[in-house]
Order: sequence, then C-alpha cells, then structure tokens
Amino acid sequence: MSPLAAVCDWVFDLDNTLYPAAHTLLSEVEVRMTRFIMRELGLDEAAAAEIRERYFLSHGATVAGLAEHHDVNSRDFLEYVHDVAEHGLAPDDELNALIAALPGRKIIFTNGGGGHPERVLERIGLTDAFDMIFDIEASGLKPKPNPVAYERLIAQCHVDPARAVMIEDTLRNLPPAKELGFTTVLVGAVHPDPKPSYLDYWAHDLKAFLQTAVRSGAFFSRSVKRFCVRKCAPSISSALSGRETASHFP
Repeated sequence: MSPLAAVCDWVFDLDNTLYPAAHTLLSEVEVRMTRFIMRELGLDEAAAAEIRERYFLSHGATVAGLAEHHDVNSRDFLEYVHDVAEHGLAPDDELNALIAALPGRKIIFTNGGGGHPERVLERIGLTDAFDMIFDIEASGLKPKPNPVAYERLIAQCHVDPARAVMIEDTLRNLPPAKELGFTTVLVGAVHPDPKPSYLDYWAHDLKAFLQTAVRSGAFFSRSVKRFCVRKCAPSISSALSGRETASHFP
C-alpha cells in the first residue's frame, strides 16, 4: 500500500509551493525586509541585506533573529514586510480541484505571518480548501526547520505524523518532519541525487505530484476516504468549524 493511502492530514508550505516559484512575491518581501532593517537598525542597504540573509540561514527566518538579538517587534516586522501586492497571483483551477479532493484536513504550515497566508489563499482561490493556518506567530517565532515548530504544529493542530504528509519547496525543512514520522514531499527545481533517506517523493511542482498520485490511485477511492474519517475523527472534531488559525504561543 502506498504511504499516501493512510494520509489524513495534508500539511502544505505556502510560498513557492501553492503558487509557482517563478512569481516575484518573495523578492518583493525581501526588499521590504531590507528596508525595515535599515530603518530599525540604522544600517545601509548592504549591511541590512547581510543581516537579513544571515538570520535567515542561522534562525530559519529573519524575524526570529531580529527579535532575539535586536528586540524588534515581530508583529510590526511581519505586517510591514508582507504588505506587498498579491495581484499577480491567480487561481489554478486544476490544482485547486486536486487539493479540494484530498481526503482529510488541509493545513498551511508557513514561516510567513502578518496576515500574508490569508491574503495569498484568497488570491489563489483556496481560502475554503484549508482547515487551519499555522504560521510563524503560532509557532512562537520558532520557524522551520527548528524542530520545536513541528512539535507545536503537531500539538496545536492535533496531527498524527504517521498519517500525515508534509509538502515543501525547501529541502532543509523536511528532515525534522521525517524524523517525526511524516511522509515527505519536495516540490520545485531542487532534485537531490541520490535521494536522501528523509525524502519520500519529489516532483517539479505541486500539481505534478498530485496528478501522479491521482493516476496511481493512491488516495481517491471511497475506502481510503472512509479510512481517513474513521482514523482522524479526534483531530477533525477538535478543529473549529471552517478554517482556523492556530492560537499563538506566548
């Protein structure tokens, strides 16, 4: 039996996963990050860009490093840097239909925040497809790939990793997921060869992965759907009706 046959929770990264990586949205966010750091820390552009990248690499997200080392207000940062136009984003009807047909819950797990996940989902027509959003504020500023972020996702969203899949465009975010028992999927241009032990599936993009899974009959039978509802009933019943944003850690 395919590992996907037992999946009840589908945990998706947001940026460059649910929409094409060629989109310039994240580049605009990076520009605003640099401007924020210049203003708050009194640095020139080159120094601010260096700090932005250094904290991203060392902490998993720039905001985590700024909050820890410079006492920057994380909410102000997240709202400012994500105040970008999402107008270039548009629904992909085929992809949206594939996501909507997945049995079980759909959860966003992102290092973004400040209302960004909600706006992106609205732009790409997936607001109603997702049950929960677990962003960097919900994780207590513990971004992927910090193992604490995954542990808090599991606890707050009542996820059983043995019956969950994590879909990412960033390779370094998958080892902690695999260690906890998730089935892991990498989408995007990065194609590690040989395939590391912590990676179960790879595809050029999310739609290609779901199309292949559909053709294989991995999870769209009625029996699989009944299995998911039966096995995941405690998780489903614990969620609020409609889409929910996980409550934030203090």
